[in-house]
Amino acid sequence: MSICVIALAGVVLAGCAPADSAGPGAADPLPASGEEEALVLDVTSSAFRADERISARSCRAGFPGGENVSPPLKWSGVPDSARSLVVTMIDLHPRAAEWLHWAIVDLSPESTSLAEGASGSLASPARELVNTFGERGYGGPQPPAGSGDHTYAIAVYALDTASLDIAEAPSAADIRRAVSGHVLAWGTLNGMAGR
Repeated sequence: MSICVIALAGVVLAGCAPADSAGPGAADPLPASGEEEALVLDVTSSAFRADERISARSCRAGFPGGENVSPPLKWSGVPDSARSLVVTMIDLHPRAAEWLHWAIVDLSPESTSLAEGASGSLASPARELVNTFGERGYGGPQPPAGSGDHTYAIAVYALDTASLDIAEAPSAADIRRAVSGHVLAWGTLNGMAGR
């Protein structure tokens, strides 16, 4: 049975941090300049715990057993002053070059979770952007055979702006620039997939 390995950590936007809550820093894949004092969000999933393997269900169709179903996510600690949330999933493997698997912007700051399979059915004003596969919404892990384990970072940012000014098909660097200076709190849920 094919499986996707997802290890968790707690902070906003993709990061390669240990499997517990942490704030932004040099080890995170998308640190936003000047956000060292941002609060920490606790990001979790009911589908898996830190360092656990999850079913291939959350991996992209094409990965053995993959169904491309976005994972359930939950977060807490969003400050009252937040005006929107951003959720991303980024592959940190050097070969992937910060491949963007999922990007949601303008999500209501009252939101505290995303149900499994939420991609494609989010209510306005939330917007799912175009991922590196060239598709709008979630594109699950599909690491090339023989490339080893890939580290993925699912991140949530609480921002001080209601609408993020960003291209419809951003790169990880575009997201980094867009959120810079707006982050009130953030947390990541890190993981791995390989075959």
